[in-house]
Amino acid sequence: MRRIWAALAYLATGLLTAIASWLAIGVLLLSVVVLPLLPITAPVIRRIVDFDRQRLARYTGVAVPSAEPLDGPWLHRAQRVLADPASRRDGMWLITHALVGTLFGAIAVGVPGSLVQQPVVVLTWWSVPGGMENSFGVHVDSWATALLSVPIGIVLTLILTQLPRLAQLDARLARTLLSPPRASLEKRLAEVVATRAAALQAHGAELRRIERNLHDGTQNKLVGVVMMLGIAERTLKQNPDNALQALLRAQDAAGDALEELRNVVRSIHPPVLEDLGLDGAIQALAARCPVPCVLQAEHLGRLPAAVEAAAYFAVAEALTNVAKHSGARHAWVSLGVDGQGLTVLVHDDGKGGADAARGTGLDGIRGRVEALDGTASVSSPSGGPTVLTVVLPVGK
Repeated sequence: MRRIWAALAYLATGLLTAIASWLAIGVLLLSVVVLPLLPITAPVIRRIVDFDRQRLARYTGVAVPSAEPLDGPWLHRAQRVLADPASRRDGMWLITHALVGTLFGAIAVGVPGSLVQQPVVVLTWWSVPGGMENSFGVHVDSWATALLSVPIGIVLTLILTQLPRLAQLDARLARTLLSPPRASLEKRLAEVVATRAAALQAHGAELRRIERNLHDGTQNKLVGVVMMLGIAERTLKQNPDNALQALLRAQDAAGDALEELRNVVRSIHPPVLEDLGLDGAIQALAARCPVPCVLQAEHLGRLPAAVEAAAYFAVAEALTNVAKHSGARHAWVSLGVDGQGLTVLVHDDGKGGADAARGTGLDGIRGRVEALDGTASVSSPSGGPTVLTVVLPVGK
């Protein structure tokens, strides 16, 4: 009975989405005729189909990967709708589900109602003047016609027991049409494996960098402070008049060690991100850049800490490259959050020719960004300009 009730609920909700599919097909045909409507209606259709993916996942217990949302500017959505294979799968599912879902849903909803009606007709037909009709159009006005409800009820019961088979058939059809091609899943799996390996490599490199900075920088300075304090102690015993100078040198060395330690801490997660947020922190970077730099940013709000850190270090590395290698006179940084995530653009009017193979830090930016399932690309033709584009998912 649990399987029958689960199948009944699945097919009944499928009837509702099948009705919505008929409406969506009408909207889709209108959008094909009036093409400018397509980028507007496609995201709505995608949400209808995504509801069917969720319905299928709840019934089968196996998630069906959702297609990427059709967000972003109008022209971007137009290009995605026309080029995206997932949009074609959505259209095929709407047509198929409108037909099959309506048929299976009508059976699932109609059979229990008809099954309940049969004994009601048998027991009450005599009390209705002129008799009554059952759900199959049979006019019941005698016990002979009333007894026809018995074989009808048996057939309906058999159909009811087959609802799980209908639901499984519908689920297999949905999984076939809505699931991405195997090649696409394998490609995505390969990307995830490569990203995980890059994340582990980047994490190991970051730990080695921090250890090296602490060992070669902060530790050496602290050793120097200890030595100077030892010298000051001996000087205090032997020549108290010169002890003050030794203590002052030790104090200066301690200040240098503290500043070195602060720099190491900032390289892990800059405190300015906590204090000012991402837009304020990058405004500070732009103000310190030797090349005049203009920041264009809407109010971003608070983003995940890892996303803010990755964007901050990407901009910091890019502006360092601009100052050291580009020969640019001006630079621009743009920040914005849309359906794709956080988009960061760093643009300069320099000589171009940026190449990751020459150790300009582009590989480090890409590794840090891809570890968060983001993308980083650079366009730098000879003669300029150079444009670094970073897109990071924000999980909203």
